[in-house]
Amino acid sequence: MIIDAHAHIMRRVQGQSSAGPTRSLAYGKVMRGNDEVFRMLPPMCRETSFPPEVLLENMDWAGVEKTVLLQGPFYGEANEYLWQAVKQWPDRFIPAAYVDPRAPDARDTFRKVTEEYGFPILKFEMSEAAGLTGLYPDLRLDEQAFAWIWEAAERQHLVVTLDLGAIGNRAYQTAALKDILERHPKMRVVLAHLAYPPIGYEQPEQLEPVWEEQLLLARNPNVWLDLSALPAHSTRDDYPYPTARRYIQRAVDLVGADKIMWGSDAPGVLQHATYPQLLVYVTRYCDFLAPAELKKILGETAWAVYGK
Repeated sequence: MIIDAHAHIMRRVQGQSSAGPTRSLAYGKVMRGNDEVFRMLPPMCRETSFPPEVLLENMDWAGVEKTVLLQGPFYGEANEYLWQAVKQWPDRFIPAAYVDPRAPDARDTFRKVTEEYGFPILKFEMSEAAGLTGLYPDLRLDEQAFAWIWEAAERQHLVVTLDLGAIGNRAYQTAALKDILERHPKMRVVLAHLAYPPIGYEQPEQLEPVWEEQLLLARNPNVWLDLSALPAHSTRDDYPYPTARRYIQRAVDLVGADKIMWGSDAPGVLQHATYPQLLVYVTRYCDFLAPAELKKILGETAWAVYGK
């Protein structure tokens, strides 16, 4: 079984960012704030959207059986949209909920998505450019607005998926997360994007110790990593992304293949590679992986963490 541990669907972009509101334009373009226009998707159709039907076609194209649907402020809250998709295709999608911890209705939203919708995952996009620290510059993982969420996640056996942004941004709160894990030892956490290795930096070797400090949190029995979006960060090399491959190998050496899950981060990453290429650069070119290790990365670990 192959599982995509990190993807998104959207009727349209209708969220928030540090630069202001985000909204879909046409032919793969998005506006951020009042005047910043950039390409998010390939110019394949007039409407800039990525509905579940399109994701399913990509999954079938690549031979992917299930996908974890994550959310974030940039795309916009889509709890009901995900719920409808999961009701229609329950064997293909595993949903994650969006909760803004500082919103006045945060507790009501949490109750609805976990009790009424039955979402087994909470996703917190913390990055500055597209996440919660862009909306709330002083937001901390260890602040009171989050405390009750960690407690409830541990009690209700929910998975918490965190995108802590790139090294050096204010969301990269390794020490705070370490303290939270010590206070909630049974809470299950997935760190997105392989904890953001310094791909594309001028002097990555200077940042690798910072990355490895966060990566090593996965030695905790209840912490895992997904390796989504690494090709999008590989601006200095092309397919099959040798720099990303090197960091995947380093991660396997440090924490083991059983702590890592393949993920695409579709749709935004599709301007860098096709959906099958996002899979094949791992299956074909990460030749340091033994067959048993590859099976874990491609689906077995994701099913153990998210599926059950």
